[in-house]
Amino acid sequence: MDDDQLPPLPPLISEMGEALSPPDDAVIPRETLLDNDLETLRAFVAILVIITIIITGAVVGITVNNWLQGEIIEGASVELTARAHQYKVLVEFDKTRGFTGDGVVVCIVDSGIDLSHPDLDHLSLRGWQDFINNRTEPYDDHGHGTAMAGLLVADGGLHGLSKGVGLLVAKALSKDGSGSDQGVANAIDWCVSEGAEVISLSLGGAPGFIPSQFQGDGAAAASREAITQGVYVIAAAGNDGQSSDDDDVDSPCSEEDVICVGGVNENGDPWVGTSKGRNNGRVWLPLLPRSDPDKKPELVAPAERVPVLIKGGGWGYADGTSAATVYVTGAISVLLEGRPDLQRNGSAGGQQGIEKVKDWLQETVQPKDGQDGHDEKYGYGLLKVEALLDRAGATSPAKTTAPTYYG
Repeated sequence: MDDDQLPPLPPLISEMGEALSPPDDAVIPRETLLDNDLETLRAFVAILVIITIIITGAVVGITVNNWLQGEIIEGASVELTARAHQYKVLVEFDKTRGFTGDGVVVCIVDSGIDLSHPDLDHLSLRGWQDFINNRTEPYDDHGHGTAMAGLLVADGGLHGLSKGVGLLVAKALSKDGSGSDQGVANAIDWCVSEGAEVISLSLGGAPGFIPSQFQGDGAAAASREAITQGVYVIAAAGNDGQSSDDDDVDSPCSEEDVICVGGVNENGDPWVGTSKGRNNGRVWLPLLPRSDPDKKPELVAPAERVPVLIKGGGWGYADGTSAATVYVTGAISVLLEGRPDLQRNGSAGGQQGIEKVKDWLQETVQPKDGQDGHDEKYGYGLLKVEALLDRAGATSPAKTTAPTYYG
């Protein structure tokens, strides 16, 4: 794959239970290395960097496999809605005190959105931009974006975590779930320019350990720039925690002030696929040690058989830290409704405000039994929304006039 290409997301499971096979891993070409003089040494280093990029690309292809899967259901079943409620209770979304994210602008960068879904047909988007086909009307030819948007704003068979937000949608992933690093970077920049307070990235690329001039790590750079402007960036840790662990979380989740989210099952135990963070640093493929509260991932949220919307009007389940990311996006949204001074243009906002909220996350999450300090998969602990609102001093929603959005 090209240096700047993000890997494809997995296909949806069909009604027959069939799924497309993942793409073959990239083949690493062998290079002939010269020696003896300075120019040869420089060439040798350059070739090593190129090989590393290609290896990284192969790893990423594994990282995002199985992010979205589950049967298509013709209606939101009792089992599905009960499981959705179980997850809300687990992370205290049943105790948001009436906060819905009202007045907070969230931007989802993904494969688009299917507004014809009965759980989304009430929705008027705050804004839409298609970085794949330049179409002016919202659509989703893959389905992952609809699943993630539904977790946040569905109102029907399923009920979103923060239905009151103003939603921006940037389509940066194509019908096969693939997208370029630069395309995602452009989408992040667009979210910022359109007034987003929170950017939700249920996608990822290679860990950002290769200098950007070689790696093409534009999404990481765009995330850093967004944070300097006071925009909260929430990203998925990745799904390679089992057989193909690349030894760190995905990019841009690996960026210092990005809030990086791992996954748990319905019991609050670590989801088997959640990626682990490499927080002590390393010499080969240099990675600096991380310190609190920026060790990766920072926290965990639901990631196993999470009830979601399926494009075309169905319901199903998603596995992966992509879903977990949206739970934290919802939590930050309700927090910002309760503490508007922490929004990007608020009196306590900006990058310092983001760093304060990260401190609160570390203080309010629930560590797993026997955990002492940060865990490479479980982060500082499990998201607890009520505890976060308590720590922030957000007690009750203000009475505001609902904003007007366009479709």
